[in-house]
Amino acid sequence: MPDPTSETPEARDPARPGGRGVQSIEIGTRLLEALVARGAPMMLKELAAAAGIAPAQAHPYLVSFRRLAMIEQEEAAGRYRIGPFALDLGITRMRTFDPMQLAAEAMAELSRRTGLTALLSVWGAFGPTVVLVHEGIDQVHMTTRVGTVYSLTGTATGRAFAAWLPAEASRPSIRSRLPRGFEGRFVGVAQPLREEEIATIRATGIATVDHPPVPGINAIAAPVFDHLGQVLAVAALVGDARVLGMSPTSAFALALIGATRRLSADLGWAADRG
Repeated sequence: MPDPTSETPEARDPARPGGRGVQSIEIGTRLLEALVARGAPMMLKELAAAAGIAPAQAHPYLVSFRRLAMIEQEEAAGRYRIGPFALDLGITRMRTFDPMQLAAEAMAELSRRTGLTALLSVWGAFGPTVVLVHEGIDQVHMTTRVGTVYSLTGTATGRAFAAWLPAEASRPSIRSRLPRGFEGRFVGVAQPLREEEIATIRATGIATVDHPPVPGINAIAAPVFDHLGQVLAVAALVGDARVLGMSPTSAFALALIGATRRLSADLGWAADRG
């Protein structure tokens, strides 16, 4: 069984891949990261402090960034803010990257690292709907396929959605609304979900269910957020209960949380503003 806690430096921080880099660029980028994290214009002194750089060292970087239109400076107050070229970069990023491909790669890597089956679900017309399945080496017997709809309160994935979606958006789907022949693709039986359980899910970042749809098969789930901090999808690990426990502090849970946070960051979510 692969060790879910073993990560390369690239996996821990995908923004800094291996290989020799240019240190000055990395130092200067800390100023841009500080502006993004603050989300508001900043004076030189506070910007340098946020980036961990002396003001005298930060100033030449800011001059270059201004020439490149990466940042701009307010004439009256003298504060620095993100510039128009940074906006162009962001727009190009949005136009050219494929969120589903990014998610598929993340689920494949999560499955490879843990040896478990990794799933990704989105909120569909009838509730949590599986859109990606990457089977692990554990070879557990599963009936879950792309298009499967989960119970909102009777599955780990459903409970993750229930914890982060607005109440009006996450009311349990009524089975009578399901199309003819769809019933067999609906997984899980509704179970009580108390407010304190929702609070625990939000606090730990991990959702589980006491009575899983398939006895002996456990699942843990965690949310993926978009740039607005709204839940965009839910990722889950599924495996034999003898291997996959449901503790939110287990190695598998930490691997899942790490994967969903990295994917969320790639989609524009900022944890410090979450």
